[in-house]
Amino acid sequence: MSDLFSLQGRRALITGSSQGIGFALAKGLAEAGAEVVLNGRDEGKLEAAAASLGASTNMLAFDATDHEAVRSAVDGFEAGTGQIDILVNNAGMQHRTELENFPADAFERLLQTNIASVFHVGQAVARHMIGRGAGKIINIASVQTALSRPGIAPYTATKGAVGNLTKGMATDWAKHGLQCNAIAPGYFDTPLNAALVADPEFTTWLEKRTPAGRWGNVEELVGAAIFLASPASSFVNGHTLFVDGGITASL
Repeated sequence: MSDLFSLQGRRALITGSSQGIGFALAKGLAEAGAEVVLNGRDEGKLEAAAASLGASTNMLAFDATDHEAVRSAVDGFEAGTGQIDILVNNAGMQHRTELENFPADAFERLLQTNIASVFHVGQAVARHMIGRGAGKIINIASVQTALSRPGIAPYTATKGAVGNLTKGMATDWAKHGLQCNAIAPGYFDTPLNAALVADPEFTTWLEKRTPAGRWGNVEELVGAAIFLASPASSFVNGHTLFVDGGITASL
C-alpha cells in the first residue's frame, strides 16, 4: 500500500510556493518522497523557502502570467535538470471589492494570475509529459469554484474557470497518460485570507457556516495532493476534490 501513495523518484513543480498553501504542498510532497521545484517571482522568498525545505529542493523563478517566460523556464529546466512529473498550479491572488466598483485593472490581474497562469504553465509542462506518456497536473481551485460571496465576483469567475479548464485538460490529455485534477480548498488560514482571519465577525460566521466548525489548516490539504500526485489516482481525471470541512455540502 505504501507504494500506491509514494512519490519516490518523482519531481514536482509547485507554482506560487514560497508561502501559504503552495509552500505547505511543497513540504508535504517532499515528505512523501518527491523532489520539489519551488516557483515564484521573488527570488529572496524562494531562497528562504528552499533553505527551510532542505537540500533536495530546486528553485525556478518565473512569472506564471508571462507565456514566453514560462515556456523558456520550463523547457530550460527539462533540458538542463530533468523531467517534471507532477505540476501543482497554485499561483493565485484575491481582490475584494463590491462588483459595481470593482477596478478593471484588478479584474485583469485576477484573470492573469488565477486562470491564465494555469493555462501557461499547464501547457508548457504538459508538452513534455505528453511526450513521455505520463504526468500529474493538480490545479488549485476553491470553494468559489462552486459558491460565491459578496465582493469577490471576479475571483469566483476565475476559480470557476479553473474547474472547467481542469476538465478540459483531462479531456484532451488523458489519452496521453496524464491525470489532470483540481483541489478546491475551503477557508484556510493563509496570507491570502489574513484580513478575514483577523475579522472576528467573519470567523464567527465561518464557524457557524462550516460543518467542521473552524478554519482549515494548510497541512490538511497535503493528503489530497499526495493522492492526486501518486499512482493511487491513476484512473481519476477531470475531478475537483473539495477539501472544505463540508461547507459546499451544507446549506
